[in-house]
Amino acid sequence: MSTPKRYLVTSALPYANGLKHIGHLAGAYIPADIYVRYLRAQKREVVFVCGSDEHGTAIPIQAKKEGSTPQEIIDKYHQALKEDFDALSVSFDIYHRTSEPLHHETAAAFFAQLQEKGDLITQESEQYYDEASKTFLADRYIKGTCPHCKSDRAYGDQCETCGRTLSPDELINPLSTLSGATPEKKKTTHWYLPLNQHEDFLREWILGTHAKDWRPTVVGQCKSWIEGGLQPRAVTRDLDWGVKLPASIQGGAGKVLYVWFDAPIGYISATKQWALDHGKDWTPFWQDKETKLVHFIGKDNIVFHCIIFPVMLKLHGYILPEQVPANEFLNLEGDKMSTSRNWKLDMRDYITDFVKAENGGGQCVDMLRYYLTQIAPETKDSEFTWKGFQDAVNSELVAIFGNFVNRTWVLMHKLCNGKVPHLHPTLFEENEQSLSREIQAAPGRISELIEQYKFRDALFEVMDLARKGNQYMQKKEPWMLAKKIETDPTAQKQIDNCLHLCLQLTANLAILINPFLPNTALTLLHMMKVVDRMLAWENAGSLTLLNAGYPLRAPQLLFRKIEDAEVAQQIEKLQKEIMSSTTTPTTPANNTTPTPEKPIIQFEDFAKLDLRSGIIRKAEKVEKADKLLKLEVELQEENRIIVSGIAAHYQPSEIIGKQVTVVCNLAPRKMRGIESNGMILMATDKSGKLHFVQPENPIEPGSQIS
Repeated sequence: MSTPKRYLVTSALPYANGLKHIGHLAGAYIPADIYVRYLRAQKREVVFVCGSDEHGTAIPIQAKKEGSTPQEIIDKYHQALKEDFDALSVSFDIYHRTSEPLHHETAAAFFAQLQEKGDLITQESEQYYDEASKTFLADRYIKGTCPHCKSDRAYGDQCETCGRTLSPDELINPLSTLSGATPEKKKTTHWYLPLNQHEDFLREWILGTHAKDWRPTVVGQCKSWIEGGLQPRAVTRDLDWGVKLPASIQGGAGKVLYVWFDAPIGYISATKQWALDHGKDWTPFWQDKETKLVHFIGKDNIVFHCIIFPVMLKLHGYILPEQVPANEFLNLEGDKMSTSRNWKLDMRDYITDFVKAENGGGQCVDMLRYYLTQIAPETKDSEFTWKGFQDAVNSELVAIFGNFVNRTWVLMHKLCNGKVPHLHPTLFEENEQSLSREIQAAPGRISELIEQYKFRDALFEVMDLARKGNQYMQKKEPWMLAKKIETDPTAQKQIDNCLHLCLQLTANLAILINPFLPNTALTLLHMMKVVDRMLAWENAGSLTLLNAGYPLRAPQLLFRKIEDAEVAQQIEKLQKEIMSSTTTPTTPANNTTPTPEKPIIQFEDFAKLDLRSGIIRKAEKVEKADKLLKLEVELQEENRIIVSGIAAHYQPSEIIGKQVTVVCNLAPRKMRGIESNGMILMATDKSGKLHFVQPENPIEPGSQIS
């Protein structure tokens, strides 16, 4: 297949109703960024678009939770999302938003054209209506009793307790969340996209044309939908928040575009805005068949990007996506990530704890990008663990990649006067020949894998090249050759050959790692005293990137180690968030809305906890750990050492003698070299202050709590 004339790459528009976690990052944003950075290095024309999805019922619902307005919510989270993506080096050409007038104009015109061409149909149906608020109720505005588990925390789309998908008609005793009144059924008319009329096209396009080159999950999900029979899908809703229908549409007053219809058009409006900002023409990116359109998404967005949006594009005469590399889900420490349960790692949390912390910055950005790429859920669900993150950083980035570069630089400064040594080809042995072949062959293998969207495998090839560099240096032992210089006339020349080749390998590693770890590539450029033009992919595989005699800067450590205490602290943070009623990151401290309950558990689950009373007998700060206190807690006939992250809330002297509740059967963990044997239960008030969970009256240490 010939190389496309241009590329348009999109990442799924994140909903601007809260912060996003690393599962989103791994699914739709880092893979897209890797692909785009590679295309740029190939000097191909590419535009990378994304933006905040700011319509739909989730926005006003979040506004109600936060005691705010929809506009304030989207302004707040649009800015937060943009900042987080920037901080993690996701290099969008434009990060737009669907609340912009240009998007409203584009989406309304898109609808109007389909309506004028007769591509939409209208249907009358009965929907719940709240007479008190004079509003047709979206699914999330209807609450009732779940017909399955009988929980009263069920909504018109899903039960919050058992997780079953529901429809409003299934709810027992439905009530409006707006007024608390019982809604009534009322007739309303909406516009629909008749997907059933396009089954033949979709069957041929997906199950024929793309059956072999799209991921099995994508094809399988689409096949299931098509073979199950497609139905007309509503494109309008009775809401006051969203893109309003054009005034020319009869019967369109009080209706807005359904968010699933409006949101993907955001890719088009973002492209238009990018073109306006850069004096370009946007139309070739959506109308020229020589453009390759690629959507990066999570698997929960497959139907919208592979069935619904392509039908919309086809009816408009626009190009269709050539690839939709949808990723599976990323779990966290053995459980599915959940915002409602606080079982998640937000991008903002990682940025705060690592990127902005001491010894953070670009290296910590790349450490996360590395691990998320290494465990990317490309073909099946995968899992983020803090121990896995630590191992990936310490055993691979530090011990292999960083170690090779550092050894090369240190030895070059020590044995070659800080300059690129000259090459002596007549002294080349099989070791040099073999490593040279590996350097020359690696770019082709890596390029092929990236073109196939196999980013995990491509990253492995880069790391494997660094690993081979370490093996080569270990075989040559230039530090041993240095001891033979006075007796062996070839010793210095052999050192020169070894370090010259290792420096050329490092220059190649900068090019090859750039799509994955862009901050690392820039650090290497600085150390080599070269400009970023060297990162062009056409330079990869060359053995003459650095000129002999050229002076290089002192080495910089590319990555820092992750300490056991950091891992323990993050795990403790997770456990406390899920066990206590903490204020979520998306809810202000002064919010009076109760924290959502945790999922229902069985008595046997609770019975596994060994909760006992204890008394703090000693307390001291942990060295080089601002948040940790080392506590000695009396528990009947034993005193336990427990490391607790409460140093920001209490001084050691003020908690001596405090009675506390201890989880005694928590697995021991080392934190800053101290083994912690238990956890102190704490409660968090609305201001974020931690408080000890204590019995009403003093009781004997070690007393069981049940």
